[in-house]
Amino acid sequence: MRLDMLHWRAWIGAVLAVTMLAIPVAAVEPDEILADPALEARARHISEGLRCLVCQNQSIDDSNAPLARDLRLLVRERLKAGDSNAQVMQFVEDRYGEFVLLRPPFDARTLVLWLAPLLVLLSAIVVVVRIFRPRRIPAAVAPTLTSGEEDRLRALLDEGDGSSPSDKKT
Repeated sequence: MRLDMLHWRAWIGAVLAVTMLAIPVAAVEPDEILADPALEARARHISEGLRCLVCQNQSIDDSNAPLARDLRLLVRERLKAGDSNAQVMQFVEDRYGEFVLLRPPFDARTLVLWLAPLLVLLSAIVVVVRIFRPRRIPAAVAPTLTSGEEDRLRALLDEGDGSSPSDKKT
């Protein structure tokens, strides 16, 4: 029993260690950090919403790519110049296109992008329900016999009993 507990504790420790390694670490370098904590917090918030164009599925805040560093510096320069968060985001979007946004706006052009996961989920649910739903087997309908076929059947059944059909009728 004690060995099992140690075994499970080791597994839990290993899983936690691997999980800790998978947590992304911000790639912001010390020379990029702004002296004003409020501006730095705004810069981090903006950077988390901008895609690294090299890594593509990382924010510029998490990426070590040189282009991500340039974008982080650009964001900080625009904030120091007095731009609002929206103006900085618009400036970067105008310069690099809508692809740079990690969370694109919900509009007619991006409708499929936003609804595709929901459609895939609904499709999967329909497939699973159709696969695992109990199937209804229709009751077999026996064909009716003509009077000649009924007589022939009675005769065959009576032959199996060893008695004649005339004995059964009386």
